[in-house]
Amino acid sequence: MVGQGVLRECLLDPTVEAVVSVGRSPSGTVAPKLTDLLRPDLTDLADVEGQLTGFDACFFCLGVSSVRKSESDFRRVTYDLTVSVAERLARLNPGMTFVYVSGAGTDSSEHGRAMWARVKGATENAILRLPFRRSFMFRPGAIQPKHGIRSKTALYRGLYVVLSPFLWVLKLVSPDSLTTTEAVGRAMIRVAADGAPEPLVSTREINRLARLPPSHD
Repeated sequence: MVGQGVLRECLLDPTVEAVVSVGRSPSGTVAPKLTDLLRPDLTDLADVEGQLTGFDACFFCLGVSSVRKSESDFRRVTYDLTVSVAERLARLNPGMTFVYVSGAGTDSSEHGRAMWARVKGATENAILRLPFRRSFMFRPGAIQPKHGIRSKTALYRGLYVVLSPFLWVLKLVSPDSLTTTEAVGRAMIRVAADGAPEPLVSTREINRLARLPPSHD
């Protein structure tokens, strides 16, 4: 869901010259500046390294729910896959800005009780140690899908159907706990161009960055 929103904002932004969407299935979008790079195994990118160079930023939005998963299964996708891709991109694009979507409540200590938070924290820490130009960890709380975007996870789709009437109340009561797919995309483009004050980017900061005027760099 986040990836769909980020892709939409990249294609709309005139400062973004080209986008390569890397995934196991097509993005479902056709645009002049978009290329879909399809890979059945995202941990094996050796033979397409030539298509992964020359980029200013990577917006890493891939993720899975931890519901009914063991820690080893969740870590295989959340940590192992993410870090393997990040290590490759750091080698190919040392001037790149890497933006990773984790979530509010991520545990940087890696020792908390919540399994998903520990694994996400370990992933963040591993990325921050890599020699990118800049790395930012986006930690959104509740994310409202916009522009017809829907989660691919059935559980999340159901939750959004049930909770959508109450999101406007949440926005009024606690605006810093809610963002949108549109705001996340705009904020990512902003930090790729101009950076952010801190590497850990909260929902409040995501919304602030999204409101800034477009960069002309």
